[in-house]
Amino acid sequence: MVRGLTLLHTSPVHVPVFEALRDRHHPDAALRHLVAPELLDRARVHGPGAVVGDIRARLDGVDGPVLVTCSTIGAVAESLAPALGVPVSRVDRPMAVEAVRRGPRIAVLAAVGSTLAPTAELLAEVADGRPVSVRTHLVDAAWPLFEAGDDAGFHAAVAAAADSVTDADVIVLAQVSMAGAAALARTRLPVLTSPRSGLAACLGP
Repeated sequence: MVRGLTLLHTSPVHVPVFEALRDRHHPDAALRHLVAPELLDRARVHGPGAVVGDIRARLDGVDGPVLVTCSTIGAVAESLAPALGVPVSRVDRPMAVEAVRRGPRIAVLAAVGSTLAPTAELLAEVADGRPVSVRTHLVDAAWPLFEAGDDAGFHAAVAAAADSVTDADVIVLAQVSMAGAAALARTRLPVLTSPRSGLAACLGP
């Protein structure tokens, strides 16, 4: 039986990432990709709440579960599940659960500032009353490299930022686009990324 999943992305570069994960770990799954970069553009300027209507319009009529791969808009997208009548998941939720399990001192790295608050709020939510200390780090020099298509430079900048983190139990790379930096980081701290665990949460291990 083919399992279907719709993915909402804010960058086209995420499509091959999830296609590769599907091919490797979930070959019986059928993925449908919706790409809407304007959602992140607007959310960065006006806040995630400003794109609720746009997200609903994009997902209206979707048949089956949805995975939102943008951490900035993940929370507002999740909140639309009752109105849409389908499950809506955010890709970073399983990563957040794992981060809290690893320890109370969590370092969050993001390349765009709009991602930091939603990620910190998610960590507090999944901690469910357990004490956690979340320190956010904006790797602002990395995003222009991403926008220029310099994936190697982008991942190198994120990895360098991860290596500079001290006094933490775990490092969270808050954006899907940052996942490639985990293999480059030399830190001894665990570095968590979201694509594989987020997809597995929807399709199974």
